[in-house]
Amino acid sequence: MPHPSISGSYRIGTHTVRRVGYGAMQLAGPGVFGPPKDRQAALAVLRAAIEQGVDHIDTSDIYGPHVTNQLIREALHPYRDGLVIATKVGAVRGPNGSWEPAFSPADLERSVHDNLRNLGLDVLDVVNFRAMFSAEGPVEGSIEAPLTALAEFQRRGLIRHIGLSNVTPAQVAEGRKVAEIVCVQNHYNLTHRRDDALIDQLAATGTAYVPFFPLGGFTPLQSSTLNDVATRLGATPMQVALAWLLHRSPNVLLIPGTSSVKHLRENLASAALTLGAEDMDTLNRLAERA
Repeated sequence: MPHPSISGSYRIGTHTVRRVGYGAMQLAGPGVFGPPKDRQAALAVLRAAIEQGVDHIDTSDIYGPHVTNQLIREALHPYRDGLVIATKVGAVRGPNGSWEPAFSPADLERSVHDNLRNLGLDVLDVVNFRAMFSAEGPVEGSIEAPLTALAEFQRRGLIRHIGLSNVTPAQVAEGRKVAEIVCVQNHYNLTHRRDDALIDQLAATGTAYVPFFPLGGFTPLQSSTLNDVATRLGATPMQVALAWLLHRSPNVLLIPGTSSVKHLRENLASAALTLGAEDMDTLNRLAERA
């Protein structure tokens, strides 16, 4: 199958990674809570990702909680040179699996150390601060205080790079006054395109944009138009949706998640798809209908 390097590469701070990576969220149990149904299958997906050339894994100690990071450590530690593991802080899980904000310096320090311990690392490559003013999407609110805390952990050598997640353009601008922001991770895909202008602004400054829910998340993308393009290209609709993101802008880095080795390989193969101008125009019109 095509190697992920075919999609090219982009930088996250001092790291350079291939544009198709892997998101570990789906390795936890239902609702991203508790252990996976099949632990050995989860470990196999992680090992297959590395074997296929993935060098960028996205995770968080709130997935499970602790589950995905412990799986990553069991499957991959000691880590291959060049592997970048990006994690996130800013939330905790309630007893029933709820997602609760955790913004205080003490909360953030606890989260950083949880990630270090469960991943088996001395320093975290990238830590994204998730702005949890709402679990439903970006909501305005100052992020200066939590970023100031993360910048202090960076000075202490616990974090190499800082990114942002679930944020507005105003929060990105505010964050850049506190620390260097190396990436932004927001909800974005073929039909959810609120961040179009932000992606272009970040590209102009050489900043990576990492879309989560690139395939629609808990409600997978469905469209007869998408199916028609996929049929014409001899691909799956989800491969086309991922290829569209790669064509959207060179600073877009993909982290599609799956708990299946078969789906992992299909996702990685999207790097080999070429979309012509007509394909892009057809797919771009999906956002207008949505």
